[in-house]
Amino acid sequence: MSKAETTGRPQTDGTATGARRQSRLRRFGSLLGPGLVTGAADDDPSGIATYAKAGATFSNGMLWTAPVALPMMMAVQEICDRTALATGESLGWLARRKFSRRPRVVIGILIVALLVGNILNAAADLMAIGQGMQMLGAGPDHLWSALAGIGIAVALMSGSFAVIAKVFKWLCVTLLAYVAVLFVANVDWPDVLEGMLGMKFSFAPQYLGLIVAVLGTTISPYLFFWQSAHRVEELRAEDRGGDQAVGLRDRPDTAAAAHTLRNARADVFTGMVFSVLVMFSIMAATAATLGRDGTDVNTAADVAKALEPVVGPAATFLFAAGFIGTGILGVPVLAASGAAGLSGLLGKDWGLDLSPRRAPLFYALLGVGIVAGVLISFFSNDPIGLLVFSATINGIAAAPFLVVTMLISRDKAIMGEYRNGWLAATLGWFTAAVMLVAGGIGVWTTLTGA
Repeated sequence: MSKAETTGRPQTDGTATGARRQSRLRRFGSLLGPGLVTGAADDDPSGIATYAKAGATFSNGMLWTAPVALPMMMAVQEICDRTALATGESLGWLARRKFSRRPRVVIGILIVALLVGNILNAAADLMAIGQGMQMLGAGPDHLWSALAGIGIAVALMSGSFAVIAKVFKWLCVTLLAYVAVLFVANVDWPDVLEGMLGMKFSFAPQYLGLIVAVLGTTISPYLFFWQSAHRVEELRAEDRGGDQAVGLRDRPDTAAAAHTLRNARADVFTGMVFSVLVMFSIMAATAATLGRDGTDVNTAADVAKALEPVVGPAATFLFAAGFIGTGILGVPVLAASGAAGLSGLLGKDWGLDLSPRRAPLFYALLGVGIVAGVLISFFSNDPIGLLVFSATINGIAAAPFLVVTMLISRDKAIMGEYRNGWLAATLGWFTAAVMLVAGGIGVWTTLTGA
């Protein structure tokens, strides 16, 4: 008599269990998209450089920013994502609907300022790609920066969004290199715990200024526009409204809409946890190495060389791969986010799945951003400084865009039943207040040179 007959239960084998587990993993992987890409783009070379600078300068003293930033990131990006899901429209389009002419002019000026900041950030990211290639012995960094910029521009203007989205998801894997470094570095975990609890907080101007950069690179305004735009592009790809995205408010099947919203939240929250895990890993790993001697970080090579005694020859490869991968991911996100925001605000067509002929303003802004980034990368010799400076600009600019986002997301006429609940409203306005204070500190430290 078989085991199945004696127990009264059907016999299963390891193959069936493994297949079910693989199926669950595949389903989970399929729901990851805009949230994961946004979280990974948050850890672009600007983020990597800023976190490394924090770990090298203040050891574990800024680790408290990781657990503090996580709920704020989750709340803000979920709100941005939900506005797109509910309406099928981007933040730029929604700002056009929500506000009258004069407020729109102010928002337009803010987006233009964001575009300038994104150009600086893109330039720094392109320089990081070039430095990564140079670290691998592939040739001059400026040459690779230019080639990367041209290649990204051509890919964005000729490739379909479905292909681009898949490439973006795979580029997220490169960030795991920084998590791997954490496991081989000699980390002082009791000191890490003190840092996470904020026991090493300082009121020194340099410390406060770097906090602005850390918060600016984790809660960056360009990511608000990207999260919304990427979700709209995903909705457009569905078999529903042709080229038009159909929001959840306009879908008759409420149960399916609720399921879509749950999946989207899982995507966003997973992306933000992934982003903060990388942030924590970079800070703790550089604190365990560079932070012990107070080493100054000016280039990507500085970080890699300092980690060589711990990681060995793989240090150069790990950090080079991370800089290259996240740079290739970060540049198009930077260029497309501001272009989508301004195009939407002006009532113009936009989208990576549209041809340049159908969305001329969007592609013109995207192209100008990348070309300007390439040109700036030729004339700057301080990529780490430029990366941290661009993070500071984001910290200063975040609060106004958060206010705009919060006003849109609480509007019942726009959002209907999908408007903010009390938790989203509380966390969203709290984040806006925090970034307003951070922006004020950023202005003060920038003007005073502190």
